[in-house]
Amino acid sequence: MIKMISLILGGGAGSRLFPLTEKRSKPAVPIGGKYRLIDIPISNCIHSGVKRMFVLTQYNSASLNAHIKNTYNFDQFTRGFVDILAAEQTPGNAQWFQGTADAVRQSRQHFERHDFDYVLILSGDQLYQMDFEQMAHFHIEQRADITIACLPVDARDATGFGIMKVDDKGYIPRFIEKPKKELLPDWVSEVGSAHQKRGRVYMASMGIYIFNRQALNDLFDQHPDATDFGKEIIPVAIESGRKVAAYSYDGYWTDIGTIRSFFEANIELTDHIPPFNLFDNNRQIYTRGRMLPPAKFYGGTQVNRALVAEGSIVHARLIESSIIGIRARVGENSVVKDSIVMGNDYYQTLQEIAMHPDDIPMGIGHNCHIEHAILDKDCRVGNNVVIKGGGHLPDVDTEAFCIRDGIVVVKKSGVIPDGARIM
Repeated sequence: MIKMISLILGGGAGSRLFPLTEKRSKPAVPIGGKYRLIDIPISNCIHSGVKRMFVLTQYNSASLNAHIKNTYNFDQFTRGFVDILAAEQTPGNAQWFQGTADAVRQSRQHFERHDFDYVLILSGDQLYQMDFEQMAHFHIEQRADITIACLPVDARDATGFGIMKVDDKGYIPRFIEKPKKELLPDWVSEVGSAHQKRGRVYMASMGIYIFNRQALNDLFDQHPDATDFGKEIIPVAIESGRKVAAYSYDGYWTDIGTIRSFFEANIELTDHIPPFNLFDNNRQIYTRGRMLPPAKFYGGTQVNRALVAEGSIVHARLIESSIIGIRARVGENSVVKDSIVMGNDYYQTLQEIAMHPDDIPMGIGHNCHIEHAILDKDCRVGNNVVIKGGGHLPDVDTEAFCIRDGIVVVKKSGVIPDGARIM
């Protein structure tokens, strides 16, 4: 048995995912109609036999705490757990987390009492399926101090990642964090012909690391001011002669860092054969089990390329290339295309609606057209509303919605009045 614990980094303020992170941390952002981003790394860990996990978080953690508490309860025989380690001020340190490495360093006092030989460090905002046990075996076979999971990317993406050179023995002699475009020719790597044809000739760090326990402690002790793994810890480890290995990953992986990447990753789930498989018998994604009824459709709704979560009540004319989340309500003759509707946290009863006839009910009203948009939880969209995102729209921010990269995002609990036009 490989004695390994996992540390899942909850990320910072998540400003690039605003407004989805206005009231929640990045790992708590809903995805795929019924999941949250944190479910991805936790599910990967469970399937890999890594059942001792810590989630390190700092911003807007209440929603994340509640989800983990209500979802991941291991029995007493497995000794598994998922614990939240929130940033805290102590007599010896009055600062919040300053970066990825600093978050792990400050949390050491909480996880170092456990029995482990290796530390698996993950991000809480990525979409992928990986067997970490295979990566751990590779790490041990390489006799490495650190192993970094990597995959080939093109020049457009390379400037946003840590880029490495890998020698013929699988070790990393050189590493640079987010290189400028003019430096890229010096960082081309040998990749397969399929990747070469697509211009993916740069080996990028996925932000997934395995550290030997002693190596991690030594690096922290030797570099007490280092705050980031990619910018500081990894480069100094290589420069000091430590064995840093590259674990090549060739499956689907995407970083959910922006509204655009979040939108595209969700809509891809509606493909005939999506790159990320939610329908895997052996590597299912775990999430909170809700006692909700099946989705219900009225009035001859046409549904094409869509994921519709349980508890939804749909009267729409058309749902196409869209995600409809839990407890979502879509009114008569409405159209939802190329959109993400996150649904609701609870059902609004008919009695409640009748008692407040002047208020717009939760969900999407009648005769609406929603296209190229994201509707966060508990939205209230009135009747005869048209929301059509697109590249022609400039970025804006209002009380009820914002526009990012042409995608209209209605904020959590946002209200769009009857007859509104956002297009």
